Parts: sequence; structure tokens; C-alpha cells
Amino acid sequence: MTHDEARRTVEDPLYYGNLMVRTHQFDGSVAGATNTTAHTVRAALHCIGVRAGFKLVSSFFVMALADTQFGAEGALIYADCGVVIEPSAAELAEIALASADSCRALLKWSRASRCFPFHEGKRRAQINRQSRGSDAHRARPRAEMSVDGELQVDAALVPKVAESKAPGSSIAGRANVLVFPDLQAGNIAYKLTERLAGAAAIGPILQGLDKPANDLSRGCQPSDIVDAVAITAVQSQARKQRDP
Repeated sequence: MTHDEARRTVEDPLYYGNLMVRTHQFDGSVAGATNTTAHTVRAALHCIGVRAGFKLVSSFFVMALADTQFGAEGALIYADCGVVIEPSAAELAEIALASADSCRALLKWSRASRCFPFHEGKRRAQINRQSRGSDAHRARPRAEMSVDGELQVDAALVPKVAESKAPGSSIAGRANVLVFPDLQAGNIAYKLTERLAGAAAIGPILQGLDKPANDLSRGCQPSDIVDAVAITAVQSQARKQRDP
């Protein structure tokens, strides 16, 4: 990038704001109400960059249900529903790790983040890819995390079903993080949960960046902005605890 290109780029509010995050003048950024997701994410990637130890920026939704028997008192993390279209095995593993960190930061379950890819009648190539993703995840173990492979949704969420469908599962119906095989599956799942179960869908929230930056949907409501700012603040607090 030339000096002239740099000067023009910094005049873009998204780049200017994220550079202020990069230089510790702000703790995080929220943008996108008048910009595309691609532009918002690109500015965050260029100015803030990817978190150390990660190669990927992904996203998640916080799904808040009235029925508190599921997840963390009714709250679940769904990933990735907004950024990575068709993740590889290694990318699924990284999404699971990032989602577990997001779960601990937002839902305060420091030793109960249960992450897994799952399938429901997917073609064999996708099943194999998810199995490799689960294997890759297990190769990067964390004591505070349980992980399982291609579980069906009811076995992941309902202990009674897990007893018969997945008796050896470390999740056993107690999952609070769902990692979907691709963007299409994640979108279908979160929209069905929102519409049929009456859940609040908060997101998509970005994860994997070195510092928090989040994207709003164009046409968002004021309450959506408030939710995104609140989550960005919690992400910033968690980052400071992890890396003072």
C-alpha cells in the first residue's frame, strides 16, 4: 500500500475506528449498520488482525430460549452462522475452540463448554470431514472443555436421548455450544430456533480477532446495536483477563 492509498483508507470510518482499537484507544468496535459485512470484516482483519494461535475469523449467535433446561440456563452458542461458508476439518476444530472461549466469556461456564460438529443425514464426504474436525479438535486439548463428534441434535441436547443414541458420549445431552458443518446448516438451525422456539437470536458475533470487533446487520434496530455493544464489552473484558 502506498502512502496515498493509506491516507485514503484511513479516511474510511471503519478503518479509522479499528485502528483506534489496534492502538489501545478503544476496547472494541461495532459497525455495519450502513456497511456490508464484507467491508466491516475486512476492515477489522486489516487493522486488528487474527488472534495469536488462530488462523480464522468466524462467528456465532447467542440463542436465548425461554426453556432453561437446554444449554447454560437456556442459552446456547451456535457457530458458524455468518462467515465461514464451508469449513475444512481444521477450520471446524478452530471454530469449536473459539466458540468454547466465547461461551466461557459470555455464559460463564468455565468448565462446561461442550463443542461438537454434528450431522443429520449428511453425505459421507461431509461426515468424514467432520470426523477429522473432531479429531483435530481433540489434538488441541483443553482441560475445561468436552468435545464430541457427529452427534444428532437431540442426543447433544437431551440427556434421555443421549443415553440410548450416544451412551459413550462425553457430552451426553449437556451441550451448550453447537458447531455446524457449514454455513447453510447454521443459518437454518438458528432461524428455526428463533421462529419455532421463540428464542432471541443475538448476532452474528465475530470471534478469532485479536481484539473485539462486531458486525451489525443493515437495517438493524436500536436494540440490536445495544446487544452488540454489550457483547463487545464482555469480549473485551475476557480478552484483558486472558492477556493483560
